[in-house]
Amino acid sequence: MEDHRIIKVFLDEDPKPFASFAPPVKIVLDTTKIPDGKHVLKIVAKSSDGIEGIREIPFVVRNGPAISVVGLKENETVDTHVPLIINAYGSENKDFFVIKGSETPKAIPSWVWALVILFIAFGIFYLIMYWNQELYGSFV
Repeated sequence: MEDHRIIKVFLDEDPKPFASFAPPVKIVLDTTKIPDGKHVLKIVAKSSDGIEGIREIPFVVRNGPAISVVGLKENETVDTHVPLIINAYGSENKDFFVIKGSETPKAIPSWVWALVILFIAFGIFYLIMYWNQELYGSFV
């Protein structure tokens, strides 16, 4: 019996497959030739009986630098002047690490401030409740 199995690999809505193989196959998807953004990898496999199976895998390509924006969220309603901090950083050059501009500054989260205030308040409470002059008599 002859083996007529075949695997065809499509990208997005392209009707022409960019690869066709006999199974099993191991390939490397070169995303540097695909534009950044959302894509769908469609794999069509045909069995030796002629029955087709289809699997679609959505994925996002981001070969370009990561873009970070502080001050504006998606679908946010804004008015007047909106201060923004925009940063772009990526792995274009692996020979050295750029320190300046490699991190986007963000505000300290409110839960951190709440923990700091609780810690200080507990310290003051402890000093007030358990301060005893006789315990520290050798210091006077």
